[in-house]
Amino acid sequence: MQLLRGLEEIDGIRGGFASIGNFDGVHRGHQAMLNTLISRARSEDVLAIAVTFDPHPIALLKPDAAPPELTTIEHRAELLGRYGVDVTVVLPTDRQLLSLTAEVFFDTILREKLQVRGLVEGPNFFFGRNRSGNITVLRGLCHTHELSFDVVPPVTVDEQLVSSSVIRSLIESGDMAHTVRLLGHAYRLTGRVGQGAQRGRTIGFPTANLMDVTTLIPANGVYSGWVLLDNGRHPAAINIGPNPTFGEAARKIEVHLLDFHGDLYGQSLKVDFVDRIRDVRRFESIEQLQSQLQQDVAVVRTAAAHV
Repeated sequence: MQLLRGLEEIDGIRGGFASIGNFDGVHRGHQAMLNTLISRARSEDVLAIAVTFDPHPIALLKPDAAPPELTTIEHRAELLGRYGVDVTVVLPTDRQLLSLTAEVFFDTILREKLQVRGLVEGPNFFFGRNRSGNITVLRGLCHTHELSFDVVPPVTVDEQLVSSSVIRSLIESGDMAHTVRLLGHAYRLTGRVGQGAQRGRTIGFPTANLMDVTTLIPANGVYSGWVLLDNGRHPAAINIGPNPTFGEAARKIEVHLLDFHGDLYGQSLKVDFVDRIRDVRRFESIEQLQSQLQQDVAVVRTAAAHV
């Protein structure tokens, strides 16, 4: 999968089919749209192109209302590639881009620069200045210029409409199992391993402290998941929240990699969340904490064995 930032190096990707959107989370609703996009592209032996934005347009238009992101651009592109997209084009969001009318956006970016053969969108797609372009407008423009146009209906999972906003609510509540079902893949945090109190290693459970995370952090709790390293992935127990047993109120992300020995300080870490194990709570003694951590590790190990 090729990732292009901007439209400066697009000579080799013109003439494909495209979908435009934020694709935040690349959830099952997005995947349904991508399936149609890829089918269209493969049928004519051309590229399937996803066009997205960085940052989210609302971050410029209404910064206070901008939702926390579910994916970094790099992870978003990785997921789009996993589901079959050939090229992800990231449009840098600025005032000039946001000032384009729907018609000018269509003419300059889609027809002149990308020279698309057709478009695939969801039913709630808006584009252009003041969101003046909608599905009806886009269908008319495609018809006028003899481009194919597909609208893919919304997707429901467990009788729940799949959307980025619904997924954010689930993550904020700590319902990671439901989150994973709606995403169709694990939820990932990416950050840098920073210096912690190093208390974990003194009680037999060393942790990597994840810092500089830019995406939505799940609710406080203990989770099962995976850490992706250059030498493969490792099952992990992940603690989000304070450490009341030691009187620490600061909210931290602490990751214990099972059966791992090595120094991760300063490295970038990818942490995939799978399920929630329990709440964060205070223990009356170090022994009680160690006993609970052993149980947590056992849960993680069992879950990892069934993946």
